[in-house]
Amino acid sequence: MTRLVFQQFYLDCLSHASYLIGDRHSGRAVVVDPQRDIGGYLEAAKGLRIERVIETHVHADFLSGHLELAEATGATISYGSAAKVDFPIEPLDDGARISLGKVELEIMHTPGHTPESICVVVREHPDEPPYGVLTGDTLFIGDVGRPDLLGANGWSAEDLARALYRSTRERLLTLPDATRVFPAHGAGSACGKSLSTDTTSTIGAQRATNYALAPMSEDEFVHAVCDGQSIAPMYFAFASHRNRENRPTFDETLPVPVVDTLDGVIVLDTRDPDDFARGHVAGAINVGLDGRFADLTGQVLRFDEPIVLVSEPGRAEEARNRLARIGFDRVLGRWDQPGDVTTRRVSPSELLRTTARVVDVRAAGEVESAGAIPRAVHIPLPELVKRLDELDPAEPTVVYCAGGFRSSVAASVLRANGFTDVADLAGGFTAWLDAQVETV
Repeated sequence: MTRLVFQQFYLDCLSHASYLIGDRHSGRAVVVDPQRDIGGYLEAAKGLRIERVIETHVHADFLSGHLELAEATGATISYGSAAKVDFPIEPLDDGARISLGKVELEIMHTPGHTPESICVVVREHPDEPPYGVLTGDTLFIGDVGRPDLLGANGWSAEDLARALYRSTRERLLTLPDATRVFPAHGAGSACGKSLSTDTTSTIGAQRATNYALAPMSEDEFVHAVCDGQSIAPMYFAFASHRNRENRPTFDETLPVPVVDTLDGVIVLDTRDPDDFARGHVAGAINVGLDGRFADLTGQVLRFDEPIVLVSEPGRAEEARNRLARIGFDRVLGRWDQPGDVTTRRVSPSELLRTTARVVDVRAAGEVESAGAIPRAVHIPLPELVKRLDELDPAEPTVVYCAGGFRSSVAASVLRANGFTDVADLAGGFTAWLDAQVETV
């Protein structure tokens, strides 16, 4: 039996990968880049002692579980030595080696996505070639980490991009081609722009296929990785700040209580868009739990708003826990009466017959690659709340996205902000294309 314990945990809803690494003979283990609800790691580590939590950088797209794991296991928290946080850590210098027995981890400083970014080289035996490298948000499958997010301690996007150029060429690409690559994110993450749906690769495969690792000058690299990045969701700045704080820990096992009033709260309806359309509480925001729930919620709601959940029976705790993953901790309880306010979802033929304002909430890349409905105004969902003044609340409005999920989110946001006549396109732009209607 191999000595190395290595397990990847992948959260589809946040496109987030974390890792448990251990030595089966010594029983010692670490967790890298954990999510905030830590039950899965504790279950997987039975027979192992989690003695350290390693963060590859201060994350912006989710609230990490380092404090929760440290509290539950007594583990030491470690970042690269350039990190600045408000709780006790054991900083890791470039080249530091962590022995778990024969299994050994080597720390590689790789600034670029953030100033404190590190990668973790894993060896099953100190004298053997690397088993793999945990690349955090420095190197993805098909991409590299974007250098323009907030929380960079005074570094400009160009400064970080130049550091990233050197980190990839002078550090990661010096590893053997057979070295497995294990990133912290996959397709759907806003931490890059061209991430693959694959969750593992090799240095050799990335050298051959990743656009950002192709032979190019430093200036060409800066242009390639800085241009065309998506809009960062509103919650990124908050999550980055919160991950530096010595904040309260989260208990994923607590029940969600029933509340008896909706005064002064945001009602977040987590049901399917069709169920929401058939009846909901007036002013409720609809973000379906079966999609990218936390990510989409963080695009349209503020982290400090008090939230009451409307969910399918038995799913309120799931919704609460997924919100906690991005730091939305003000979930006051659940409301078990869905409501009787109905809303319209129109077909492509109905949309053709209307003179309503049409709003496209897809990302820019989706519009560029697939086309758009004529006369549509383009406001990506992460920008909608900030750009409400570009729309007329009294004008009939129809919202659409790719498949009809995000459009229900956007339409509910408009109604909650006083728009009086709002519908969304059932089936989204896919239904429009299937109807063979004109596009631009």
